[in-house]
Amino acid sequence: MTPFIKICGLRTPEIVDTCVALGVDAVGFVFAPKSPRYIAPADARVLVSRIPPSVEAVGVFQSEPVDSIVAELAQAGIGTAQLHGDYSRDDVAALEAAGLRVIRARSVSSFVSEEPVPGRVLIDGDHPGSGAEFPAALLAGRALPEGWILAGGLTPENVARRVREFGASGVDVSSGVESERGVKSAALIEAFVAAARASG
Repeated sequence: MTPFIKICGLRTPEIVDTCVALGVDAVGFVFAPKSPRYIAPADARVLVSRIPPSVEAVGVFQSEPVDSIVAELAQAGIGTAQLHGDYSRDDVAALEAAGLRVIRARSVSSFVSEEPVPGRVLIDGDHPGSGAEFPAALLAGRALPEGWILAGGLTPENVARRVREFGASGVDVSSGVESERGVKSAALIEAFVAAARASG
């Protein structure tokens, strides 16, 4: 089965249009101010207006208060929050009560050592955004939630192999489709999508 494909860290109309034309499942906009991929919610709204309902728009947050997340997503016109950092079940419930979908991002270390988190889960390396892979053996024998998304060190060259190694339902890429840090490459995105689809 073809994995769910999310391209993260978008900041320009051209790259948004590329992702839409390729038929990706989701695109991500980073609202963590310290990230080189940061975009302001008002600027993201302009890009979101180019995205059809068939593509899920996701706002990515790092340790941001729940009230701020709700406000920024409303400003951006985005209905899904991807949470990195220390968020409780109550935080997730509050976001869902506000009518938002939630993707809970976990580092592989926290995923294997802490209580399972309900809902959609993205499993990343221990240094999100670094482009570093982590060994599939770290998740060997673990009960993985339905629909989980693999991140961390994915590239057009390794995504098919990684999907097969992990049995991942979805993939999320950012640095692996950049020509330089924070700058997306349409050619690399196209290659990544083709390779991910070939893994199914």
